[in-house]
Amino acid sequence: MTSTEEQPVSVMPIMNMVYGLWVSQTLVTAHERDLFGRFAERPGLTPAELAGLLDLEERPVEQLVTACAALGLLQRDGAGYRNTPMTTRYLLRDGEDYVGGWVEIVSRHDYPGWLRLDEALRTNRPTAWDSERRDSLFDDENPVVVESFWEGMSAISRPTARALARSVDLSGDLSLLDVGGGGGAYAIELSRAYPSLRTTVFDLPFVCDLTQKKVEQAGYADRISFAGGDFFSDPLPAGQDAVLLSMILHDWDIDQCRGILRSCYDALAPGGRLLISELLVSDTKDGPLDATLMSLSMLVETFGRNYTGAEYRKWLLETGFTEVEIRRFDAPAANGVVIAQKPR
Repeated sequence: MTSTEEQPVSVMPIMNMVYGLWVSQTLVTAHERDLFGRFAERPGLTPAELAGLLDLEERPVEQLVTACAALGLLQRDGAGYRNTPMTTRYLLRDGEDYVGGWVEIVSRHDYPGWLRLDEALRTNRPTAWDSERRDSLFDDENPVVVESFWEGMSAISRPTARALARSVDLSGDLSLLDVGGGGGAYAIELSRAYPSLRTTVFDLPFVCDLTQKKVEQAGYADRISFAGGDFFSDPLPAGQDAVLLSMILHDWDIDQCRGILRSCYDALAPGGRLLISELLVSDTKDGPLDATLMSLSMLVETFGRNYTGAEYRKWLLETGFTEVEIRRFDAPAANGVVIAQKPR
């Protein structure tokens, strides 16, 4: 091959994209069938033994198990299989870092909308819920919300909150307002990291009721309080040292985002800081993959999208904030935090 000849272009990236649905449904089905719980109880189960426990035939169970092994969810153990360390940490229901709730909410709510992506593209309207009837995900009568959504959000929020706590020093702050902080993961993890911090979770009243139980279970009821309301119609509790928006703004269109930022500005004490924790799209709008796919997910879920750091900087400065800074980190629900200060 001469130096001027090009290397052949591989088709495998395209094939891997095609296989994406196969991969996700392997995980979803294994999780729904509680395969990993079965292997936790009896490491070394063979496919035949597992089939007996599940009251299924051996052939399909063997196919599912071998696919899980190929994905790194199971590993061989003699004639049978066992959970991998990753599965043990993240997919067992009693684990502290359990993310199965996120698997469930994406499977039950997001995937049906994604299968109608072209419809969302044509109509510029969500397909994961009926926007004409307004029976959105944020409805206290929606069983998906009550059963899975807040657990799923907490699953990816916990490690993200820990990354945020390492990226931003809150040791000098006494009060933090977590706007839309349903699930309580950020409030709990930030309270754990900063013992002097007092946090108020502002969310819809029914969400506050659901979240209060998690706060009590975590042992932070004396440091985390609640304020029920709608941030589009109700003022936010004022005089805050810091205000947090974690995975909030991507749900809303630009004008709504600007309105939320103005409310946060009013809630801050002079010199206070606003923290926006999000999957930020690059300013060149060609990545990263997790942020751009989450943005596309907002097409089927909401009327919003994921925004760039440059867009946030522009809106924040227009609102009156100063000293806008972006700090990057690696976490499931965010790849960075935008920090802005209210003038003293």
